[in-house]
Amino acid sequence: MFNFYSLYSGSSGNCLLVQTSNTKILIDAGESAKKISSALSSIDIDPTNIDAILVTHEHSDHIKGLGTLSKKYNIPVYANSRTWDAMEEQAAKINDNNIKKFTIEENFEIGDLKVHPFKIPHDAANPCGFNIMYDNKKISIATDIGHMTSNIVHKLEDSSFILLESNYDPNILKCSPYPYLLKKRIAGPNGHLPNEEAGKTISFLTHSGLKAVMLGHLSKENNFPELAYKTVVEELIQNNYDENSLKISVAKRDSLCFQEISS
Repeated sequence: MFNFYSLYSGSSGNCLLVQTSNTKILIDAGESAKKISSALSSIDIDPTNIDAILVTHEHSDHIKGLGTLSKKYNIPVYANSRTWDAMEEQAAKINDNNIKKFTIEENFEIGDLKVHPFKIPHDAANPCGFNIMYDNKKISIATDIGHMTSNIVHKLEDSSFILLESNYDPNILKCSPYPYLLKKRIAGPNGHLPNEEAGKTISFLTHSGLKAVMLGHLSKENNFPELAYKTVVEELIQNNYDENSLKISVAKRDSLCFQEISS
């Protein structure tokens, strides 16, 4: 068994679950501990059985419930040193023995999962994405990407499943009520990934064994699930997209989305 769940995904909160028969890890805890616990209970997972929480970066939509969740259920938390320094308020809630540090680009293991953190461009202390390997299969988590780089594409290659950011549509962003500086930040090189660039990335990766993609971290104000999906599919069609060989789904903001990686 190798399963992926998006519990929450979007600009308001993010929390993902990776599960094997022996190991269960969360990636980020950007909703309240109560909401995350409830989501886990809905799929018959006791929060006390979570083996670890991995942190991509310190923005509140990724760590809102982190400290409380870790403290309440005695869950180890893994983040790099600069991210720990940037989330002092959450770190203060976590027992010292549950503070775990990793180095970006260096592998580490949690249970039967091998984890490889890789660098991403975003306006945070030291943000990262993750490759997660189990039973000769690789999945990848890559959101909060200001622009796609050759290194990220390389890290995503050979993944059978990817949760990839498809945050905004440039035309909607231009017309949104957001202040100019916020629009500039989102569309900047350390902001978020637009739908079209997500589509181009997925199109390239179809040649490296990709079987399923979940579009994630959609903006509530500057995107729509249908538009993200349509934009990505249109990019794929230009490259002879075979809908029977690649499954595309969109992570929901406030409800579960599931992807089985292998049985």
